[in-house]
Amino acid sequence: MTPPHRRMALTIAALACAGMTISGCGALGQAVDCNTAANEVTTIMNDFTAATASAAATDPKAVETAADDAAGKVKTLAADYDGEVGAALNDLAAVLDGIKIDGTDPAGSMESVTKLQGFVTKLQQACG
Repeated sequence: MTPPHRRMALTIAALACAGMTISGCGALGQAVDCNTAANEVTTIMNDFTAATASAAATDPKAVETAADDAAGKVKTLAADYDGEVGAALNDLAAVLDGIKIDGTDPAGSMESVTKLQGFVTKLQQACG
């Protein structure tokens, strides 16, 4: 695995794990929404991580395919939520949809992947 691809795979794995730590939901109804959304996002991101971890080194375009698949699942999930939780999920779908891997521009590729961290913060705020 080349260093940029290794960093990308590690970043994706770290962000998937970060999604598992979303907590701090306020009112009971919102807490249920937040916990359910967080659990479902964790599953989607774990699947995304599994699909991309081994492929990043040998087939960078597989990362894009996995991101598109994850984006579709998150869009479907977002349809079940209103307000800030729904908005955060739609933002995650947009970030996943925007992941493009360019072997000639590893820094640009990493930038699109690291945008996923903003989603974790936004969902935490929606659930706060």
